[in-house]
Amino acid sequence: MTDLSRFPITEKWPAQHPDRIQLYSLPTPNGVKVSIMLEETGLPYEPHLVRFDSNDQLSPAFLSLNPNNKIPAILDPAGPDGEPLALFESGAILLYLAEKAKQYLPQQSARRYETIQWLMFQMGGIGPMFGQLGFFNKFAGKDYEDKRPRDRYVAESKRLLAVLEQRLTGRAWMMGDEYTIADMAIFPWINNLIGFYEAGELVGIASFPNVTRVLQAFLARPAVTRGLRIPAPPSAS
Repeated sequence: MTDLSRFPITEKWPAQHPDRIQLYSLPTPNGVKVSIMLEETGLPYEPHLVRFDSNDQLSPAFLSLNPNNKIPAILDPAGPDGEPLALFESGAILLYLAEKAKQYLPQQSARRYETIQWLMFQMGGIGPMFGQLGFFNKFAGKDYEDKRPRDRYVAESKRLLAVLEQRLTGRAWMMGDEYTIADMAIFPWINNLIGFYEAGELVGIASFPNVTRVLQAFLARPAVTRGLRIPAPPSAS
């Protein structure tokens, strides 16, 4: 049996199945990228809930794996060369799991880099901008009388959605007929924008029919349905 005891994170979240990938996460847009990918690939894994309401992400155990105190993070007991690998940043994890499973990342060089390009588009644009919009629309930001900050993020979110709308014209997925990690990165954020953040009307989501079409196809995938609920949120734990 694999021994993960040298990793302090396993003291707070003991591994019941130490031979499996250990996932430390919460069902947020960034978190479910990885749970969806694990469900899609069928790689064996064990999920652990990192509770923000009790500041688990700031605990010494979690910081030992991710000093940036963000979810998700993984610990793969069977990493490269057979050695355990601890990894954080959802985009890096998606790339790693795609290479490990040899799925959802094109092997042909040009298409591979094009897929990574759209993954970076999500990491650098969609995630930060939609997250700020969510703050100003649903959370403390709504108390600001000055609506210029909110409107700035509304405008930028609309611009990003327009880029996606054009890209998805005549395509089933971001890379055409091939479903990839780019889709797994992008569509949890769109789902969150119009669902949890309640900003669909604010950004005029009805004006982006290709985006909503592909979002519905994404949400209809069984692995996505499962992954969106993993790890079980605090209310269900």
